[in-house]
Amino acid sequence: MIRVILAEDHNIVRNGIKMLLESQPGISVVSEAANGQQVLDLINAGLEVDVVLADINMPQMDGIALIEELKSISPQTKLLILTMLDNDKYVAQAFGAGARGYLLKNLGEDELVFGIKAVHSGSRYICTELALRMLDELLKTNAQKKERSEIDFTVRELEVLHLIAEGYTNREMGEKLFLSKRTVEGHRQALLDKTSTKNTAMLIRFAYSCGYID
Repeated sequence: MIRVILAEDHNIVRNGIKMLLESQPGISVVSEAANGQQVLDLINAGLEVDVVLADINMPQMDGIALIEELKSISPQTKLLILTMLDNDKYVAQAFGAGARGYLLKNLGEDELVFGIKAVHSGSRYICTELALRMLDELLKTNAQKKERSEIDFTVRELEVLHLIAEGYTNREMGEKLFLSKRTVEGHRQALLDKTSTKNTAMLIRFAYSCGYID
């Protein structure tokens, strides 16, 4: 039996989720809380729990802060976020703090149950909607990088590019590469033209994002 604490500050939402979970074999909602502090109080009082299903936005102590505190008092308890917040920033914050899963409230009943079971078994889980969106963004980014990486730089332009990234001036690059200042300026302009960047800062950002410099 998976023992769950349901932490949600909206009574109607909490009651609905509770009814849904209690209809599932193998899952028991052992207690409810309206904020993170109440969850900690329940565990400190001796309540045994396997999974905490918590929203991020809660009064007094939010879901992210709860993760940090939970690691100290009950490290074996898994925390699974269930929220309306679909911003990547919150997903990263939650997993960075130690959450084992991240679900959106518009997911289906089957996926909610699957997520709880996956987290309880020791896996990490992110809901399908978020996972597919992140995959689309990754594929788009990789496609852009591939398109940009096909730029035909000369060996000398790449040398100049690395020196620009290291902070060398045109004169210093000329001395290092045994080129005139005007020739270096020509290579710099060629780099800007080929990458469709307007200035050195944009050029360096482009070079880093496409892997031309580390």
